[in-house]
Amino acid sequence: MNISLAEFAIDLARTCVWLVLLTALFVPLERWFGVRHEQPDRALRHNLAYYFISSLVPIMLLSAPMALLATAAHHLTPAALKTVVADLPLAARVALAFVVAETGFYWGHRLSHEIPWLWRFHALHHTAERMHFLTNTRNHPVDMVITRLFGLVPLYMLGLAAPSLAGSATPALLLVLGNVWGFFIHANLRWRLGPLEWIVSTPAFHHWHHSRHDHINRNYASTLPFLDRIFGSYYLPKHWPADVGTDTPCAPTLGGQLLDPMLPARKAPARMGDA
Repeated sequence: MNISLAEFAIDLARTCVWLVLLTALFVPLERWFGVRHEQPDRALRHNLAYYFISSLVPIMLLSAPMALLATAAHHLTPAALKTVVADLPLAARVALAFVVAETGFYWGHRLSHEIPWLWRFHALHHTAERMHFLTNTRNHPVDMVITRLFGLVPLYMLGLAAPSLAGSATPALLLVLGNVWGFFIHANLRWRLGPLEWIVSTPAFHHWHHSRHDHINRNYASTLPFLDRIFGSYYLPKHWPADVGTDTPCAPTLGGQLLDPMLPARKAPARMGDA
């Protein structure tokens, strides 16, 4: 599946519009309700670059492999299983698709911390030394592709999405919803949602995942914190982390940050929790 120049132009225009809307929403909110009021981020240029890279590159990288994987999963999944899923009410199918995808994203994210060669790509996301909405898109394209595959492939295996990316709105809808919520939980907002924090992830929940040392290997879920409770990685005290970031070395240039994880000379840290 190839993306035409016209389709790319439309995606680029849509990405620019989203940036304007997100900026108009989050910049005032972070100024009024920030956990910390800090100087302007020195990494702003890089964060803007990663916003466009994360929004556009995975679309190009994922289109062909996802079409192949979706078709393979469609033919390999037992017909009886697809029939059972297809007979579920629409609301049940949507809910099941959401939980299945989020569980896949959880394990893709968790393994990116636990497997050294995956951490080499994921560490870039943790190099942010302050939390704000654009931190959401500070990702290496390889890291994004791997995590998305963990979340989307199970949908095709269970028959919860069609074998063509163009044939089902489910994957696109889940990615859009997850991405929008990702901006919220990365934002510099001191909001606590009370009992709702048992149901959905919040900035406090995810900021602890970005803490520099002890709790970087907790709170992997993007939207459903009960997954962390089930798999033993939940942590949400009343206070906020003292600082965020990682001690993993990071190149100062954008090109170096993208290329370093793919160079054999680069060594992954012995413990991701210390990264």
